[in-house]
Amino acid sequence: MTNLIAMMLQQDSGSVSPLSAAMGTGGVIVWLVIMVVIIAALWKIFVKAGEPGWAAIVPIYNFIVMLKIAGKPLWWIVLMLIPFVNFVVGILMIVALARNFGKGTGFAIGLIFLPFIFYPILAWGDATYHPVAA
Repeated sequence: MTNLIAMMLQQDSGSVSPLSAAMGTGGVIVWLVIMVVIIAALWKIFVKAGEPGWAAIVPIYNFIVMLKIAGKPLWWIVLMLIPFVNFVVGILMIVALARNFGKGTGFAIGLIFLPFIFYPILAWGDATYHPVAA
């Protein structure tokens, strides 16, 4: 992640890249704030589902826990290694996550396209975790 930010803000021989000009310092700060909010929301969602909150910040393990919360089989982690299939698996997992918190498909679409709004709503709203049988 740090390398990505460094590449985005890199300058070549005194010229400013279009991405770094568009992003700027304010853009990086906004991006970091959004990431902190999403991580805090995932932490709270994990706790609501009876899982350890710290799992939200551990790469790969957080996906395993998310699969468990969504009620999906653990072997789906293998599907995440297949290009393009991982998008479908991610979408199905998010739809199942929303359903297990009593939300519908519309809310799941919000989780996919506006996660910085819908994950905090799921975390700090009145939604409770009730796993649906597969």
